[in-house]
Amino acid sequence: MAIRGSLKEASLPDVLQLLSMGKKTGCLSVTHRNNFGSIYFDKGKISYAAIVNRRDRLGDILMKSGVITQAQLEEGIAAQAHERDKRLGEILVDRRIISRDDLHKQIRLQIEEAVYFLFTWTQGTFNFEADIRPEEQDFVVSINPESLLLEGARRVDEWSLIEKKIPGFDIVFEIDRKRLADSGVALTPEQETVVPLIDGRRDVAALVDETGMVEFEVGKALYGLVTAGFLHRVGKTAKTTEPGAPDERVEEHRNLGLAFYKAGMLDESVREFRRVLDLRATDSAARFYLGLVHVRQGRYADAVAEFQAVAASRLAKSAVFHNLALSLEQLGRVDEARHALDEAMKRGGGQDPRVLMGIGVLQLRAGNATEADAALMEARPLFGQRPPAAVWFHYAALAAALGGHLDKAISLLTEGTQTHPHSSTLFNNLAVALAEKGRADEAKAAVENGLHEDAGLPQLHKNLGDLYYRGGQLDEALESYLRAVKFNERLGPDVWRKLGHIRLKRDERDEAIRCWEQALALDPTDSHLQANLEMVRRES
Repeated sequence: MAIRGSLKEASLPDVLQLLSMGKKTGCLSVTHRNNFGSIYFDKGKISYAAIVNRRDRLGDILMKSGVITQAQLEEGIAAQAHERDKRLGEILVDRRIISRDDLHKQIRLQIEEAVYFLFTWTQGTFNFEADIRPEEQDFVVSINPESLLLEGARRVDEWSLIEKKIPGFDIVFEIDRKRLADSGVALTPEQETVVPLIDGRRDVAALVDETGMVEFEVGKALYGLVTAGFLHRVGKTAKTTEPGAPDERVEEHRNLGLAFYKAGMLDESVREFRRVLDLRATDSAARFYLGLVHVRQGRYADAVAEFQAVAASRLAKSAVFHNLALSLEQLGRVDEARHALDEAMKRGGGQDPRVLMGIGVLQLRAGNATEADAALMEARPLFGQRPPAAVWFHYAALAAALGGHLDKAISLLTEGTQTHPHSSTLFNNLAVALAEKGRADEAKAAVENGLHEDAGLPQLHKNLGDLYYRGGQLDEALESYLRAVKFNERLGPDVWRKLGHIRLKRDERDEAIRCWEQALALDPTDSHLQANLEMVRRES
């Protein structure tokens, strides 16, 4: 999918982050007035960048950094006149004037500077085309775009100040040389390079070309001279015109919103979909996707508002009501969620496994295990050739277990862990079901597989502790319970109750009291534990 838009609406750093997170390969083209730049990506990393109408300053950069001399540069340029099929860098390496490593470092610097310069473009358009690679580039790099964002942001901030004094590259300055000489001020190396070329005829772009410095360095040097009163504007060179704004602005914003959503850049996705609605308030697709973004953000009340607005249309599809039901359920508004799912069924949702799964979940919440099992089993064939989602296995097994069919639950969870081998939750549920059947060794193996996938899931440590506790391995149980409460102190009163029992058996009465106090804080109605706690306190 091509990604295109206006730099007025989406900043270049946002676009780079999107392409990086999406691990995209292709070319991002950026246009601004009569300038055109390209940034190439390879699996989310920047591999090359260049700007048309900007002199290739590799030789200048090499000379400025002390890698080559002026004479060596001239030698390379002269050789290039006879070897037109070779780039200057290749010629310098072939003649052993520089090493390949030095060339690679300087090309990386050249690419970084090109990207930094593109960051200053706040107007114009961009367009990303996938699977396009730079032509005839033997020297490419691999730069993480995020490593450029901080420096780019710093430069953009400085550019915002510089542009107040130097609003364009077509500005022509003259210098008060007598005043500069009389002042005795120390110039920066960049200013020392720029000053001899300021003659009332060259514009800023010409100064950039002739100094061999990047735009940022020249702009910063001129900013200091203007601020000190040594430079004065005398005019501009030929004006350029800004191309008209794109006609398909709504599509551009929607396109960007979808791309940001898929990349997990949710705040940026919200921004783009809101811009669609600013341009076209009746755009139901943008409102629907806003709802989806809010669900992923956990902002269920906002999601409900968006889905309800879309659902008001007679043409709203079942997916709208399904997602509305999901959001309502998260808010505890179960009756409304049930009505939304009923409406989803009326609009063709009977063939959507997600709708039937939603009905099954609500039946579980109502304590109707048999009805839940029926709805979830009806959903399964609707997944088609795709295996059911991990969440389906979770609820289908839960419905089977609550309906008294523990073997069926174990079978479903075993299949689920094979289908989704990275789901720590399914391994945890399988361990619980196996433990209920007395298959302790298999349960421990399931817990260990789950911990391999997510060692920070407290319920897994708690369930492993339960297995050790039942087997009389109290030291191992203690270690597992302590890990569980380290990840979640409010995991439940049961884990603190058992910790207290283990501490008491180890004659660690103070620790036992502390653990039981934690259990009672979570469940003050446990009168039996309250009695035990009072007895231990009296004996201490």
